[in-house]
Amino acid sequence: MNAPTRFRLGIIEGFFGRQWSWQARQDIAAFLATQGCNSYIYAPKNDAYFRKQWHMPCPDTHLRNLQNLSRHTQQLGLDFGIGLSPFELYLDFSPSNRQLLKNKIAQINTIAPQTLCILFDDMMGNLHNLAKVQLEIVDFICNQSTADSFVLCPTYYSDDPLLTRHFGDQPQHYLEDLGQGLYPGIEVFWTGPKVISDAYPGDHLLDVATRLKRKPLLWDNYPVNDAKRLTPLLHLKSFTCRDKSLRELTSGHLANPMNEAYLSQLPLFSLPIIYAEEKYEAEQIFQRACELLCGPGLAQAIKDDSERFQNQGLDVFTPSEKKDFLRKYSIFAPHPIALEILAWLGGEYEFDPACLT
Repeated sequence: MNAPTRFRLGIIEGFFGRQWSWQARQDIAAFLATQGCNSYIYAPKNDAYFRKQWHMPCPDTHLRNLQNLSRHTQQLGLDFGIGLSPFELYLDFSPSNRQLLKNKIAQINTIAPQTLCILFDDMMGNLHNLAKVQLEIVDFICNQSTADSFVLCPTYYSDDPLLTRHFGDQPQHYLEDLGQGLYPGIEVFWTGPKVISDAYPGDHLLDVATRLKRKPLLWDNYPVNDAKRLTPLLHLKSFTCRDKSLRELTSGHLANPMNEAYLSQLPLFSLPIIYAEEKYEAEQIFQRACELLCGPGLAQAIKDDSERFQNQGLDVFTPSEKKDFLRKYSIFAPHPIALEILAWLGGEYEFDPACLT
């Protein structure tokens, strides 16, 4: 099992709450390919067949949609991944559950992902043998899967104390034990110093690489907005406090987008530019994204309102202001970006209390 030779760049659809439509997923995959990204990982937290109800087979329609998405993304030249989150399986990795897991992997094999992500995030973890059992599960999955490469998300995927508050104390030497026991070719997700990190200091990433015995794969929780304090906001601006040094410090950079798929394109537009252009000017890139993705009138409206959408949001807007915004953006329908703004203003993207972080 060899580590991927190219730097992963793209998205992990890994948020709680309202999911994207299948058409939006295909459109976002095409957008990523056009922008020069190379990876799309399907891992929405609310797909129960890959998380809370992982042991249940996917219905035929759902399976066909995933197979179509897999073919579509790979035809675009993207590496397609599936995120499997066998919820708290490590509490009972019994022969009967092993058989259920084997059945699930066999079904995933029919989707033909190039990458399979094994996700233990956002579940209880204060068990003394956590790393040992998780390593057994990873080994079992790798032996059953036809995927080319594998990524693990640990239960403690950041040093943020928020994780221990919600999921219990991290077992001693947990990350070191995982790093020691994993095949060298398996990548490991890391969100940085915080669950939602503003920046990724080099010394921090070097320390994590030492503990994991490999460069971490960056799970960047921007522009995601599924947390309670973020759901009222739209993260439209380009990435900041990231630079091309991350290419040397990590095995890749995958962003977790917003629940609003088409609006996510505005910040995601800047992701590959971090690594492609010598001079990275976030505000200029945001202006360029608006103009290319929105068209003249809608672009100007978003540029005018982006600060209020990103930093104030629905909790601050008065009923009168919401009506004004609804009137303003309704003239740009049916542009998908305008439709998402209208849905957001209308309260259609509610906070999912399953999101604890």
